[in-house]
Amino acid sequence: MKIINCPLNGPRNAQEFVHGGEVDPHPNPHTTSDDDWAAYVFIEDNHAGVVREWWCHVPTAYWFIAERDTVKDEVLRTFDPSEVFKERIDFKRPPAPEKPEGSA
Repeated sequence: MKIINCPLNGPRNAQEFVHGGEVDPHPNPHTTSDDDWAAYVFIEDNHAGVVREWWCHVPTAYWFIAERDTVKDEVLRTFDPSEVFKERIDFKRPPAPEKPEGSA
């Protein structure tokens, strides 16, 4: 049985987790091009070696970061995202276009 150490819940069976992809800088969805946004959402670098990845403990919906060696398929350490992300990024919604006069 493979065990992953959840920073919130301690050692748990790997079947309780889902992989959320690589930790990449989040582009502003309102200013990036459609092609760049699609690349952010769907394309992974797929490095051989140590990478940082998002993981979720499904029973508690707790998201955390794992450093994992992709060659050995070994989790080296897990930690709360607050160690990397010190402040919240607030992407403000762009102003809505004005409605023409007389429209509902």
